[in-house]
Amino acid sequence: MAMDAIGLIGTAASLSLLAGWRVYLCVLATGIAMHFGWIALPEHLKSLQVLASPWVMGAAGVGVLGEFLADKVAWIDSLWDAVHTAIRPVGGALLALAVVDASDPTWQVVSVLLGGGAALMTHAAKSSARAVVNASPEPFSNVAVSAGEDVTTTGLLALALANPVGAAIVAVAVACGSVALLVLARRFLKKLLAVFDAQPETSAPR
Repeated sequence: MAMDAIGLIGTAASLSLLAGWRVYLCVLATGIAMHFGWIALPEHLKSLQVLASPWVMGAAGVGVLGEFLADKVAWIDSLWDAVHTAIRPVGGALLALAVVDASDPTWQVVSVLLGGGAALMTHAAKSSARAVVNASPEPFSNVAVSAGEDVTTTGLLALALANPVGAAIVAVAVACGSVALLVLARRFLKKLLAVFDAQPETSAPR
């Protein structure tokens, strides 16, 4: 019973946290894995079967393509993140609710609040980190970071869905990593602003 609870909470938390990075990829990867039977979902995850719908996977696929292209271009990725400030938390909340699938309205509200909050936290960490990367004058770091996010999200998502204990580990790791990114991004931006403030003002030519 305890292991089932850990797996349930871990899976819901992992999907919500990863949705803050790649919400469309989370929906699409989960749907494809269930559609082809690559993962055998336990009974408490059967409510996620709706993600295997061709309509849902098709819409998620369009979102994945758009995000893949937009996320590789400096500052366009920040604009994309800004637009998804509301979408990713909502996606994370719905994924958490689908996993928990509690008949008790109290747990439904808790799932939505915590799932949305988790996705918002990772979204904020991602957006802050990418803003720092965009400050670099060369364009290649943006592509490398974006590709790394694609690979990392896919791998962690597969682990979270395949292993209940792995789901809990993924949730803890992603949460800790997001907090660390937020702290580092805040420190970098403060130093950057201090450098700009320290620059002497040039007098206008006479």
